Amino acid sequence: MLLSKSKVLVTTIISAVVGLFFLFCLGWTIFDHYGKKTSDMRSTEATPIKKDLANDFTVVALGDSLTRGTGDESGKGYVGLVLEDLENEYNHKPIIHNLGINGQVSEELVQQVKQKEVRRQIKAADVILLTIGGNDLFQKGQTLIDYDSQVISESQKKYMENLNDIFKNINQVNDKATIFLLGLYNPFIELDDDLDTNRIVRDWNNDTAEVVAHYKNAIFVPTFDLFQLSVNDYLYTDNFHPNKKGYRLIADRVAPLIKWEDEKR
Repeated sequence: MLLSKSKVLVTTIISAVVGLFFLFCLGWTIFDHYGKKTSDMRSTEATPIKKDLANDFTVVALGDSLTRGTGDESGKGYVGLVLEDLENEYNHKPIIHNLGINGQVSEELVQQVKQKEVRRQIKAADVILLTIGGNDLFQKGQTLIDYDSQVISESQKKYMENLNDIFKNINQVNDKATIFLLGLYNPFIELDDDLDTNRIVRDWNNDTAEVVAHYKNAIFVPTFDLFQLSVNDYLYTDNFHPNKKGYRLIADRVAPLIKWEDEKR
């Protein structure tokens, strides 16, 4: 009987030691896992990982004289104003490649986006700003002087084909960048006593928006309404290009659409 009690006592002691050892190991494992994780989290919060956004956010501007900023005496145009707004908002200056060409039409832009150096810059872009179509439609006002609805219709059809080619070529190189295509405003509203220029521009914009809608990374940005009520207040002395106030209106519409994310790439 005494031997049996001794065995029970030894067994109990061994079980207790094993149990304590198990609890010690369990406690150490929990501390090692959660304690270390908490310590790492505190360290990350105290020393945030910094990223040089200026080298990670690139804007490529393509198109015609609106991209160049013609009519703005400061030379900024809407592109320069948008960049200033982004810099003020995010405290970092984007990289900009302004490839706009005065007088450019869509057929010429189709060829430009195929150029090796242009494709290289497009490939690095996070955002692409695009103004095109005004010269296709208005032809420096000649289209409305020699008004012919059939000619306008043919120009519109050809422009839409070119626009598709432009987007396809851009997406072949970079289908991640967001493309902002600005719609047309009507600088010839005063001619509406004789010609329905508003209808012509609206139809052109509607068809343009339909093309843009086929590309998931493209956004159509209307400008027609910005100039509609007080067009002469926002035009340069050539009565065609925006002045500084006109470009400001455009920039105020475009800049808020651009979201600068530090982990985009």
